[in-house]
Amino acid sequence: MQPMSERAQDLKLRNDFALLIDGELIGSSQSLEIINPATEKIFATCPAAGRDHLEKAVEAAKLAFGDWSHTSFEERADYIKQYSVVLREHQNELGELLTREQGKPINQSIAEFERGTVQADNMTGIKIPVEVLLEDANQRIELHYRPLGVVGIITPWNAPVALALSSLSSALYTGNTTILKPSPYTPLTTLKMGELAQSIFPSGVVNILAAGNDLGQWMTEHKDIDKISFTGSVTTGKKVMSSSADTLKRVTLELGGNDPAIVLDDVDPKAIAKQIFFACFVNSGQVCMAIKRIYAHESIYEKLCDALVEEACNAKIGDGLDPDTKLGPLQNKMQFDKVSNLLKDTKKSGAKFISGGKIPNTPGYFIPPTLVTDIDDNSRLVTEEQFGPIVPILKYSDTEDALRRANNTQYGLSGSVWTSNTERGKALAERMEVGTAWVNQHRTTSAYVPFGGAKQSGLGRQYSVLGLKGYMEPQVVSVSKI
Repeated sequence: MQPMSERAQDLKLRNDFALLIDGELIGSSQSLEIINPATEKIFATCPAAGRDHLEKAVEAAKLAFGDWSHTSFEERADYIKQYSVVLREHQNELGELLTREQGKPINQSIAEFERGTVQADNMTGIKIPVEVLLEDANQRIELHYRPLGVVGIITPWNAPVALALSSLSSALYTGNTTILKPSPYTPLTTLKMGELAQSIFPSGVVNILAAGNDLGQWMTEHKDIDKISFTGSVTTGKKVMSSSADTLKRVTLELGGNDPAIVLDDVDPKAIAKQIFFACFVNSGQVCMAIKRIYAHESIYEKLCDALVEEACNAKIGDGLDPDTKLGPLQNKMQFDKVSNLLKDTKKSGAKFISGGKIPNTPGYFIPPTLVTDIDDNSRLVTEEQFGPIVPILKYSDTEDALRRANNTQYGLSGSVWTSNTERGKALAERMEVGTAWVNQHRTTSAYVPFGGAKQSGLGRQYSVLGLKGYMEPQVVSVSKI
């Protein structure tokens, strides 16, 4: 890393970004260089926090916790709703910035602000009352929920706005103070969100630090951070859990998935193709709960393949700032190389490519929407989370066999069943080994419905009263008459 001002002057880069610590916007002698994935060029720099910045943020959050935790749910809800209003007022320019650093189409970037603020607002309408466990003539036993303290939030690069707002609103509404660390690949929009937060929240309640991966480890090890909310890969989630163990931090881990879709024999493939295609390839497949494997009954298999290929042919790939773009680039070179290698490995296996498969020889981390058939269940594309725009379509003849194959994975984030008979679909969905099983839909979430993974796809839940309680400590208050 170079001193930020010198590097920005050399390359004439955008550098109007700052860290938020204790209500102040500050810089750093070190910087991060941010690449536009559609051009592969550096277009901005931002401050990179050091350990001293983290210490100041933790100290500020601890100090602010006393007053913030004693405000009411209603008061904290009002702060969050004020913040949502300001974010929506700035969503167009922030959406453009998000597209430049993340790559997704501009309409999806703006929609991420709309979706994230609606989720945040709705979270503040959820009540967490004192629960009476036992009451008789001699005693009353209640279950209370108290704020934990300082919550560290670590977000990924695929949906930095929505995922930050989810954890941030949950932590703040339940009375905690926060330190938010975005991915070093996509820190810019989050830092701008910090500028807006400065005008809303009391000093120290919201702190936002951008830096490399070392900062995440410092946060998980820090003795004065009481909980970590992490969204990212299974591999990194395990490291977060291990690093948090020494201080017995509470953790919420929303990790990766290898999400199956089982398409039954009673559907019209053309009627569902658009939904399934979008659920597979939105954000170029870089979505934890995107469909990663399709199991299609042999009687409708060919028609479904044809319908999905038609959708792939109609999906324009390009720079997300072009309003006609449907699919942008992969977000970073590391992920681009990973998916490219998976594509090459799949070709070597003899599988059949019915769309895509060829990487364009142009700037940008672009891979076209790729559909693969005639592939073995033990291939990497079927067993791993690809997190990119390449999806296998597997044929089955027996529904029980399809369910067995769908469940045969270490992952368990979500899955879906597609059928014209909803009762039949529900019965099958109930047997999927996932945190969320949908019927005739996929990627549908709500502030009132818990979301999280089974197996190695995570610990705990986001959203709903269940998710909110994960940001609080249960306390039994037992009163007995003398």
